[in-house]
Amino acid sequence: MSDTITLYEYERTSHRLSESQSRRLASVGRGAITVEPEAQHGYYSITAQNMVGTLVVDDLRVLIRPKIRPENLFLLLEVGLDPDAWRQEAFDYETSANLLPSVIAFYARTLETTLARGLLRSYRHTEERLVALRGRIDMAGQFRQAGIRVPVACRFDEYSSDIAENRYLKAATRLALRVPGVAPEDRQRLLREVVSLEDVADVHIQPGELDRIAFTRLNTHYQPALRLAQLLLANLTLADQLGKRAASSFLVDMNKLFEDFVTQRLRRELRGRLEVLSQFGTHLAERRQVPIRPDLVFRRQGVEVLVADIKYKLTGDAQARTSDYYQLLAYTTALDLPEGLLIYCLADGGRPEGVVTVRHAGKRLHTLAIDLTGPPSAVAAELSSLSEWINGRARIAA
Repeated sequence: MSDTITLYEYERTSHRLSESQSRRLASVGRGAITVEPEAQHGYYSITAQNMVGTLVVDDLRVLIRPKIRPENLFLLLEVGLDPDAWRQEAFDYETSANLLPSVIAFYARTLETTLARGLLRSYRHTEERLVALRGRIDMAGQFRQAGIRVPVACRFDEYSSDIAENRYLKAATRLALRVPGVAPEDRQRLLREVVSLEDVADVHIQPGELDRIAFTRLNTHYQPALRLAQLLLANLTLADQLGKRAASSFLVDMNKLFEDFVTQRLRRELRGRLEVLSQFGTHLAERRQVPIRPDLVFRRQGVEVLVADIKYKLTGDAQARTSDYYQLLAYTTALDLPEGLLIYCLADGGRPEGVVTVRHAGKRLHTLAIDLTGPPSAVAAELSSLSEWINGRARIAA
């Protein structure tokens, strides 16, 4: 790339752009950055939003870095591996500022380790027309070809590696191999695993299909690789070639990443004590009017005892936004709860105010922040402390 702009999330910078570059950057980067003309002709203000990663437009590359520690960005991916597993990739990202090669390297190593344990196989229901009978005759399919005895419409279960988990991994691996600039050793890893998956069909995969895979003791070792595969399939965009060069955009929504991470960790910490429901659908008004969807609702023995909303960004003075308090007040009112919780990410600035009490309503709105500036062990300790606080408040409300 002939021109690279590097900035942190929510940071603003000034850069000289052509008019066509500014238009394309504003269009392609919608949701990730804003582009506004400055008083000086030819210069534009570029402001990063809540996305981090790489944005490519023509011969311009924008690298958006998170304010949190690089190793904690990998921690937020919540792939279920020990922090030591991504130490090398976190270091590479810290020195290069380009997230995509580090994520692909992490995926390539995780995939290699996963498939080294053996390719997952399972029984797959198959309906096929065969010359010789196999399994059972598909009577409905057979009668659709009236008067024809062969081929026979058969229904059978086949023990095969061509299953959803492997199809998902193969689709992500094929996509990663199309990314330019991947380190040779990582490309070799990916190519070897494509060979391992040669009996698996090449099919179009939607990122959300991972949610339909049920994990058991038989396939749980696939989870880390599948979660990284989902990250690539959901966020990687292959750009058209520009001359002899090819480029890829890869942007991760930090809001969603933080929300999913906190949800999964609290669910794990509170298992057996509280039921943790995410994106809980209910209504603000009577007669099921005005739908609302709190990020988290905590239940004890089937009864709602606490509601929480997760917010990634604090205001500049480390205080919660007024609109966030309004939203949480609506949730506590609709669920008839005496208090609610705002969970923030603490990246810079001081700790937010601990609790406010709403006038004439008595609702207590708590604010707690998780510090992501420390090492993964410190983040784990903060989440453990948060889960104990939630469990304690739930006991009081029950």
